[in-house]
Amino acid sequence: MKKSLYAAILATVLFSSCANEFNRVYKTSDNTYKYEYAKESYANGKYVRASSLLQGLVTMQKGTDNAQESLYMLAMAEYNSKDYEGAAATFKKYFQSYPKGVYAEKAEFYIGMSLYNCTPEPRLDQSQTVNAIAAFQEYMDLYPDGEDRATAQQKLFELQDKLVQKELYSAQLYYDLGQYFGNCTYGGNNYEACIITAQNALKDYPYTNLREKFSLLVMKSKFELAQQSVEEKKLERYQDAEDECYGFINEYPDSKNKATAEKYISKCKNYIKD
Repeated sequence: MKKSLYAAILATVLFSSCANEFNRVYKTSDNTYKYEYAKESYANGKYVRASSLLQGLVTMQKGTDNAQESLYMLAMAEYNSKDYEGAAATFKKYFQSYPKGVYAEKAEFYIGMSLYNCTPEPRLDQSQTVNAIAAFQEYMDLYPDGEDRATAQQKLFELQDKLVQKELYSAQLYYDLGQYFGNCTYGGNNYEACIITAQNALKDYPYTNLREKFSLLVMKSKFELAQQSVEEKKLERYQDAEDECYGFINEYPDSKNKATAEKYISKCKNYIKD
């Protein structure tokens, strides 16, 4: 018990001592000492401390031998402390200030990585995902033989998958809404919206591994659309649904949804024969 108390007291004293030391460095007018302390903090993994000091130093370092290093180190400190939005902005600032600089290639890569870490899960708005894709693409265009090209390409594919997943959620939502017209402010219906969303996704992402799921939604939506159409449109839509079912079976002959397609074909033929 006494040993535990002693350890706790010692830890408190050491923490207080370190905090006081940092406060003294932060307030000092000796920028050289402050910069060296920031570098030491960064090297020891104390990224928040390094970032706090460097934010005030980067402007003063302009025109000096340390200018590039200080700005890049600030960006990396922000990145490592998970301030990804701040890091993305600082990496961009570095690249704009030193496009041929020592750390230019790394800065360009970490713009993408910072934005990548800001991207939300697929159900949410994907504007940041689009920005991250553009950043990685720009890195690969500027540095086709860059040492981080493989990672950038992998992350880019992951981000594209996120966009595809977002489209699948949207298409599925339209299908699930079915005959509900409360959201169809400008006419049309949810099955038509599902078809358009899924077909656009298939066109935009032809190699996605979610291709069958999009195709299934198109097939099911066309069949539902035919069933619920006014009489003068039913024949054309049943024929379209039948064609879609045959196309689905041809493209996915081993699909677990083949039986659904065959059931739809039978129902379509029954209407067309009549």
